[in-house]
Amino acid sequence: MAASGKLASFRLPPLPTVSELVKLYKLRAEKQLSQNFLLDLRLTDKIVRQAGNLKDAYVCEVGPGPGGLTRSILNAGAADLLVVEKDSRFIPGLKLLSEAAPGRLRIVHGDILTYRMDRGFPDNISKPWQEDPPNLHIIGNLPFNVSTPLMIKWLENIANRTGPFVYGRTRLTLTFQKEVAERLTASTGSKQRSRLSIMAQCLCTVHSCFTIPGRAFVPKPEVDVGVVHFTPLIQPQIQQPFKLVEKVVRNIFQFRRKHCYKGLEKLFPEARRGELTQKMMQEADVDPILRPTELSIPQIRALVDAYASLCTHEPGLANYEYREQLRLKHLAKQRGTPTDIFSDPTTGTPASPQQPC
Repeated sequence: MAASGKLASFRLPPLPTVSELVKLYKLRAEKQLSQNFLLDLRLTDKIVRQAGNLKDAYVCEVGPGPGGLTRSILNAGAADLLVVEKDSRFIPGLKLLSEAAPGRLRIVHGDILTYRMDRGFPDNISKPWQEDPPNLHIIGNLPFNVSTPLMIKWLENIANRTGPFVYGRTRLTLTFQKEVAERLTASTGSKQRSRLSIMAQCLCTVHSCFTIPGRAFVPKPEVDVGVVHFTPLIQPQIQQPFKLVEKVVRNIFQFRRKHCYKGLEKLFPEARRGELTQKMMQEADVDPILRPTELSIPQIRALVDAYASLCTHEPGLANYEYREQLRLKHLAKQRGTPTDIFSDPTTGTPASPQQPC
């Protein structure tokens, strides 16, 4: 009985329901911001449970909106909840929640893509990377339009142990469009296997929790929503710099329906494309006619390592970007400039476009 009484002490005092707050402050989900409200506290409680035990935890909530998930996090016993909200319309409702949970809810009116989360929490919660994760969680019902760029940013933070990961292997529990959630968790050979699958799984344990039907949101999105939990790995599965890994994986999947060598060819300047691609595939010992979706993470690791080795021996190769070459050639065509001035035929390093006379 005492334990249940202690648990009850976490509960918020009586407040207007989230639906009542939406009406009170005349809040509407903005379609251009990909906003969809989740007003059912049973579902927000279920999302929060996927994060684990939040008693006395530190939590950052991304895009709290009208505060449904915020209430569930506070009711779960979080000691310090930092919410980052870009839309000023939601701030009054969040302040009401802050008053109901004195000293437990901090509000930042800002953009999560630029907010310095490495300054958001005390240093004493940090845990060494090789140990268990810190008692810090990131939770969010993410707007669809920021979910993928934000996830890529956080994956780079994990690789570099920056941002929210200066405190250790901070865990994340996030919502995504169902299709994106399926990509994040897709296994080798799956049709959903993608750049996002590889980048997430080589840095984290990625767990698909459950799917929320679109009808649970206001307004109802055209798609269902997946809840995904991430725990950063102690050692990444591919131990090369994030940007190098991302470059190789991006090239592999740019022609996802073709043989994998087709995308890998574009890592190299045209004059040496065949030679260097063959050298890379042989060094990695990967079958060049496998489809991108059929490549396992160990095979991709071998390809990344082979590319890194080539770049070590010929440093100029690392600067070659196929799409940048296309852009420069298009610009040259518009200006009537010869297109062969834009790259070194050996390394493909772009030169500066000449201004027309």
